[in-house]
Amino acid sequence: MARPRRIDEGLVASARQVVRQTQDVRELRQALAILLPAELNASLEQTALMLGVGRATVPRLQLGFRQQCQSGPSDRASWGGRRRTLMSEQEEEDFLRPWAEKAQAGGVLVLSPIRAALAQRLGRKVATSVVYRFLARHGWRKVAPDTRHPQNDPQIQEDWEKNYRKIWRLF
Repeated sequence: MARPRRIDEGLVASARQVVRQTQDVRELRQALAILLPAELNASLEQTALMLGVGRATVPRLQLGFRQQCQSGPSDRASWGGRRRTLMSEQEEEDFLRPWAEKAQAGGVLVLSPIRAALAQRLGRKVATSVVYRFLARHGWRKVAPDTRHPQNDPQIQEDWEKNYRKIWRLF
């Protein structure tokens, strides 16, 4: 036997008020997830069908509305961020400082030494994608070499192409 449904009248009154006033679709869905079962005696499946979400989403919407009523606006906006950092931002800047000095002096930076130094500093293996994201996070970008040499002369190249003696050989 299924357990009886508990309906909190204060929560239903809050949901009615939110439905009348809200401009946010997420808040509207949360409030309707409370109202539909309470006022129309709709099951989770019926509520999900009316809201256009999956059945498992309805209890999540209801829980979100309850938490919002208890604690005020949700902290959903602060959900992002780096939760698995290897180093703090300041430590990353300190790590990149010698490499930045080398790059500013005109040196070419290669990923493998940076990756090896980072792995040594962290004490574990580091994937190349981690290093690329690490560099991109600090505004570095991959610069490819030019397609032509800076000292080339198109006239000399054209003369060579015209006057080059072609010798055909069999392999």
